[in-house]
Amino acid sequence: MWIKAFVLLVMLAILVNLFIALRHLVKGNKDSSSQSLKHLQWRLGLSIALLFGLALASHFGIIAPHALQPVPANTAAPAP
Repeated sequence: MWIKAFVLLVMLAILVNLFIALRHLVKGNKDSSSQSLKHLQWRLGLSIALLFGLALASHFGIIAPHALQPVPANTAAPAP
C-alpha cells in the first residue's frame, strides 16, 4: 500500500512541476524561461526516477504486474 501512495505522491509532484513551468512560461518575465527550464528539469528527473524505481521494485519482487489470461495455443482466431 505504501508503494501506491509513494507513486501517487511522485506523480503529483511531476504534475505540479509541469503546471508551475507552464505558469512561468505564460507569465513571460525575463527570468521566466530559466525558471520554466528548472521546473521542467525537475519533472524529467522525477519521471526517470519513478520509472527506474518501479522497474527495480518489479525486479526485486516488491511489486508484481497483473498477469494476463493465457490464450490456449490450439485456439484459432475467430473469423471476421
